[in-house]
Amino acid sequence: MKPARKTLFKRIALIAGGVAAGCAMLGAAVLTVLYLQLPELTMLTDYQPRQPLRVFTRDGVEIGEFGAERRYYVPIGHTPKLVQDAVLAIEDAGFRDHSGVSLKGTVRAALTNLWRASRSQGGSTITQQVARTFYLSKKKSYMRKLREALLAIKIEQHLSKDQILELYLNQIYMGQRAYGFEAASQTYFGKPLTQLSVAESAMLAGVPQNPRYANPSANFDRAKKRQLQVLERMLATGVITQAQHATAQAEKVQVQKGNDYAVHAEHVAEMVRQTLYAQYGEASYTLGLKVTTSLRAGDQQAAWQALRKGVLDYDRRQPYRGPEDEEDLPDGVAADDPAVAEALSDHPDDADLRVALVTEASPRLVVATLANGEVLRLQGEGLRLAQAALSPRANDSLRIRRGSVIRVTQAGKRWSIAQWPEVQGALVALEPQSGRVRALVGGFDFGRQQFNHATQAWRQPGSSFKPFLYSAALEQGVMPNTQVNDAPLPADPNGATPAWDPKNSDDQYDGPITLREALARSKNLVTIRLVQLLGPDAARAWAARFGFEPAKHPADLTLALGSGATTPMQLAGAYSVLANGGFPVQPVVIERIVDAQGKTLFEVPPVTLDEASRAIPARNAWLTGSLLQEVTRSGTAARAQAQLQRTDLYGKTGTTNDAVDAWFAGYQPSLVAVVWMGYDTPRSLGSRESGGGLALPVWINFMRQALQGVPVQEPPIPDGLSQHDGDWVYNEWSDGPRPGIGFDETPPVIGSPTSPGATSPVRARNGELVDTEPPEVKLNRP
Repeated sequence: MKPARKTLFKRIALIAGGVAAGCAMLGAAVLTVLYLQLPELTMLTDYQPRQPLRVFTRDGVEIGEFGAERRYYVPIGHTPKLVQDAVLAIEDAGFRDHSGVSLKGTVRAALTNLWRASRSQGGSTITQQVARTFYLSKKKSYMRKLREALLAIKIEQHLSKDQILELYLNQIYMGQRAYGFEAASQTYFGKPLTQLSVAESAMLAGVPQNPRYANPSANFDRAKKRQLQVLERMLATGVITQAQHATAQAEKVQVQKGNDYAVHAEHVAEMVRQTLYAQYGEASYTLGLKVTTSLRAGDQQAAWQALRKGVLDYDRRQPYRGPEDEEDLPDGVAADDPAVAEALSDHPDDADLRVALVTEASPRLVVATLANGEVLRLQGEGLRLAQAALSPRANDSLRIRRGSVIRVTQAGKRWSIAQWPEVQGALVALEPQSGRVRALVGGFDFGRQQFNHATQAWRQPGSSFKPFLYSAALEQGVMPNTQVNDAPLPADPNGATPAWDPKNSDDQYDGPITLREALARSKNLVTIRLVQLLGPDAARAWAARFGFEPAKHPADLTLALGSGATTPMQLAGAYSVLANGGFPVQPVVIERIVDAQGKTLFEVPPVTLDEASRAIPARNAWLTGSLLQEVTRSGTAARAQAQLQRTDLYGKTGTTNDAVDAWFAGYQPSLVAVVWMGYDTPRSLGSRESGGGLALPVWINFMRQALQGVPVQEPPIPDGLSQHDGDWVYNEWSDGPRPGIGFDETPPVIGSPTSPGATSPVRARNGELVDTEPPEVKLNRP
């Protein structure tokens, strides 16, 4: 080669070398600057995951979760090795060996993206994915990829491999609001990671690639295809054997539908949410707070099932109100066409009242398709409820036709047309010694209506209020064997139309009747005469001892019929005073609150029933209880003892005017329960309906489950009582009850300052009449 040419090549080489060196130096400088600009890793080294508020029963069953991100933080040491291996096999097989970046993976991804622009190839290691998840945007660019690689290298220099994998497994988005693998396992399979099979673990490991559209709930076919890829990688990397691979491929993975909880306690969970939001604000949804409630899972589910059954039983006796909605169903679309089931996507389904779309309707046959695609043929008894709606003469709003959205229910193998109930109900049960709420159902369906009827519905208690008036009367010497006149109030001697003409529910009157029998048979006129004796103001003051608010109850004789207002929760608290021997208790729902680290933030203090807090005398509570025991033995609630086959049951039915509200409130010494049924907009439940017919069966069904294994418990007889003529009386009345009540009276004038109760005479023990001082009769204090 000529010298000149050699010189030229040398110059070119030197220039090229200089350019290369310059580029290298520039590149190094850029990398150095970029590295120095990388964020601090405190977000990783002091990892504080956003964890939702979770609510549990006393026995550890989850009943609610609130927060945008569903996440269960699980340390790497508690994460099954099978799950770890499945993730690494598909996402980053060389994770344990590289320093944050896989050169091979990066080159492969770069070449793929260069030559196949329509397809995006990742190539990111687990560490790079952690860097991107915590610090970088999702926008794809070479600069972001460079920052991602540098950040991954920095992470590897400060965190161990297990720390990095722990961050990944807890932070990565897994679809359906689930973040992290434990939350995904609960969401898709309804169980923790520790219980997953090889097939389930592989399916989860495949989700991070496309969590929104290839998760098992959104698209099972895509999830299954990805699962098979994961299984192949697990086999290739030696994570599983050939036999395990074959078994996993053949396994039919069952994906949980929705995120329903095993125990229905939505109203209680909402009560907790509101309470914590008031204290912590928006942070309550991200701090990982765990709240333990006083509920018992078994009791709560029994309450939910009992109330639901009672509401549905009542609604079956009501006329059919017509289809819920109509869908445009073109001619020629068969019942088993997927389009039929898809048309129901906007109509919430229900475990008991299944939503269905009618494809054929006649007086003898209805063909309908469920949301899951199952086709039903309803005929005979299955059409009874909606027979009028199947008539050709039915009006448009009532008629069932092709395209009608209806409800159906299954009993055994038979399907029948049903309807969503309009009536509402509530049940609350609590421990009378502590006030701990064991069960609370605030309505038929929380999804449709969040209003909590157990705590927010102020309704007339009707006759379920009577025991508290009888309790007041005991303090005035009216004993269980005292005779009271069960007769209409006397007519006005001047012939004027009475301002008020109350009647017994059956319009039957028995004349002289004992106090015990009067309550057992819920005699209205007897209770009115007791309020005449006491005075409405004094009666309200005594009821306040049980937790009632005097301002919510009338200051006239209608108080006797329970025309005031209470809630099921308040009424349960009032009956607790009778059940625990005379002490007021405050209902307890939240027992304990802990933070994400397990530190206790709140714990309800133990409840002590001491004499300083006594509301009524022990003997009063016991004697009133004996009257209520007679109600469940021989009175309006006699089926309680008969069906439950135990004597330690106490309670009272309640039905307001025109059967607008139906109640049963009662207890066994260890558990108080109150049931209410009625319409949100008050109207009659029906002329033949009553608390004994509607609320009592719900109470019995609940108590049958709640009292399983609980021995019969009769409270001990307190001091100050003795027997006279076969019944219990206060000791000071052991020589005979006070004279009868209501046998010599004048017509009452409701609301008059001089009406009975304001200046009505009260018989002293010697039988003489003594005028009391207005405005009330002074009640003896315990």
